[in-house]
This record gives sequence, structure tokens and C-alpha cells, in this order.
Amino acid sequence: MTAAAEPLDDAPAIEVRLSTAELVAMVAALMSMNALAIDVMLPAMGAVASDLGVVAGNDQQLIVVAYVLGFGFPQLVFGPLADRFGRRPVLVVALVGYTVAGFVCMAAPTFSVLLATRFLHGVFAAGCRVVAVTLVRDLFRGRGMAKVMSLVMTVFMIVPVVAPAIGQGILLVAPWQWCFGVLGFAGVAMMAWAGLRLPETLPVERRRSLGIRQAAGSYLQVIKSRPTLGYMLAGGVIFGALFAFLSASEQIFREIFHEGDSFALWFAGVATVLAATNFANSRLVMRFGMRRLSHVALVGFTVVAAALFGLTLIYGDHLALFYPLFAICFALFGLLGANFNALAMEPLGRIAGTGSAAYGFATTTLSAAVGGVIGRAYDGTTRPLLFGFVALGVTCLVIVAITERGRLFDRASPASPALGTKPEGP
Repeated sequence: MTAAAEPLDDAPAIEVRLSTAELVAMVAALMSMNALAIDVMLPAMGAVASDLGVVAGNDQQLIVVAYVLGFGFPQLVFGPLADRFGRRPVLVVALVGYTVAGFVCMAAPTFSVLLATRFLHGVFAAGCRVVAVTLVRDLFRGRGMAKVMSLVMTVFMIVPVVAPAIGQGILLVAPWQWCFGVLGFAGVAMMAWAGLRLPETLPVERRRSLGIRQAAGSYLQVIKSRPTLGYMLAGGVIFGALFAFLSASEQIFREIFHEGDSFALWFAGVATVLAATNFANSRLVMRFGMRRLSHVALVGFTVVAAALFGLTLIYGDHLALFYPLFAICFALFGLLGANFNALAMEPLGRIAGTGSAAYGFATTTLSAAVGGVIGRAYDGTTRPLLFGFVALGVTCLVIVAITERGRLFDRASPASPALGTKPEGP
């Protein structure tokens, strides 16, 4: 950090001439490239489907699903590349590809071509995500990492708040193609900022050789770490709730609650709740610890989702019932992401790039798969979505309990990290 910047907890001795505030903003912006590519399109999905001749209503969800599927597997490639060549070169390649893909999507003549290009868009966004998380692990550890990730997620959540409104505004003055155009221009801006300000955070002496055996060995180390594997699976399961909502949100508010014109505002409300709880997590985690806070939030998420599902079965779909309890679900959800990420990454040290890639791949692929199934089950009611939330919460709770050997809500973990780092302290 710069001399003027106050480093957060347990910062390794890496000279980075950025203030903490700018580092948080840059990492959040890199991660936001992914959120922007999804959320800015939500108001335009109906228009895209109509213009490109999509008949089945639920097929429009493939605009999101194709992107997310492309976002998954390439992270396994970008991770070892970032550990071998450094963070900056990988980021440059990812940003160039992201920018080009955004502009190419504008010219897609058919729905099939659009889906293929969206898949490629997700591929390059994966590189941005891997580098973003790796930067945080390069510079912070333990609760300090959880605190920084919470601040990153707070800034990051501004994008879901404003992106649908941006998309809605674009549709008022231009065709849906320009929703992709704004992604291309965002890529150009991010290239300029990172190119001018972001230093290399992986010294040459810490870089690892690149090869199939070396990469396989690194991924094996990731899998052998009980906390990493457990929280990686738990994160993938519970994040299925987010992707399920993203896939079906426009249909839910337009078709069930007849709020299509104000969809961006309702969506922004949920995103604002997420941002608020992520910011609160940056304070609370230093007092209560990553495990205790995330475990309590997970139980709360599951209980509130079950209550909302039961009330919906009894009284039917009513916005006044659905929205407040749904917002509470996502408030609790906001206390999970940063903490699960930090708990999974904490033991990984020198293979942070590979670990970030493995975590990103597992959570994205698993969440996209289960979230896509839940979203595709949409039947004109909120029941499939809410039942899916309950099932995901219970499954995630079981995984966390197994990972922690039944000791939920403890500050420290009974599981021993595989790579010799210390678990979270009291």
C-alpha cells in the first residue's frame, strides 16, 4: 500500500502503490464486469426474444444461462496462468476479450449466434473474476481478507442496483443491441484504469511453473483442503439461489405481480439490501468471525425461505407478502458470499490464483446448474423458486456441518487446512 494508506489486517509485505480505497474500488469494478453483463440485459430479455423469434417464454432465460456456463470452466485455465505469468498479463487478455465480445453481441443476427457469443463473453469475464479475487488473497489474509471482500461486495452490489435501470434507460432511446454496447465501452474503461494504475502483485520468485502435472498438483492441493472443498461446494449450492432469481426475476415481476414497467426499481431494492448487508458484514466479521456469522445467516436464510414458501402455499402470490420476506432472505444471503469465499481461500497461500479459479469454477458451474433448473421450473407462480431456495438452504447447511465436523457457530474451525496456514483465530 502507499504510505498514506492504512493496510488492513495481516497484509503481506507486497509493495502496492494504491490506497486501500482505490484497491477495493478496482477489485469491485473487475468483479462488476460479470454482474453488469448479466443485469443490464434483464429488462431487455423480452425484447431480445421477440426480435430474434424466440417462441418459448422460458427460453429467454438462456441469455443469462449461456453467459454463466461460459463463465465457469475457463476459470480453471485462467488460475494457473495467473500463477505462472502474473496477474496483469492475464487481466489484459481477459479485458480485451470481454470488450470485443460485448461489441460482437450487438451484431448477432440470430438467437443461436447471440447465445454462442454470450458464452464467449462469459469465458473472458472469468479471467476478470479470477484476477480480482486473487488480488485480494495476494494482499490480505483471514478476517482481513473477509473484511476487504465485504467492502468489495458492497461496492460491487451497486451494479445490480443501477444496471437494470441502465438497461431500461437504453431501451427508451435505443434498441436492445446497445445493452451489449455499453458492456464493450465498460471494458475499454476498465482496460484504461487497470493499465495505468494496477501493479503486479505476484513477484517473479513466487510464480509457479506451468504444465499439466503442476496444474493438477495445485488443484489436488485445493481439493485436499477440507475447508476449501467444503465451502466451495457450499458456496456453489447457495449461490444457485441468486442465479435462479436472476433467471426468473423479470418474468416474476412482469407476469405474476404485473410490475414490468417498474421491474428495475423492485430489482434495485433487492440489490440494495444485498449491498447493505455486505457492508455490515465488513464490520460484523471482525467481531464475530467468519464462521459464526455465516452459519447464523445460513440458518436464518433457510428458515425465512421456508416460512415464505409455506405462506405462499396458503395465501397465494401477493407482492406485499412476497417482497418483504424475500428481501430478508437476500439480506441474510449477503452475509454468506464474502465469508464463504474467505473461508475457502484462507488456506491456499501461494496457489491463490489456482484456488480462486477452482472456487470460481465450482461455485459458478454448480450455482448455474441448480439455479438454471430452478429458473426453468417457473410455472407462472413463485412456488418453484421458493421451494428451490428452501432445498438449497438445507443442502448448504448439511455441507457446512460436514465440513466443520458438526461444530457450527464456532469461531475457529476443527478442520486442519491442507497447506499449513493457520485457521481463523478467535
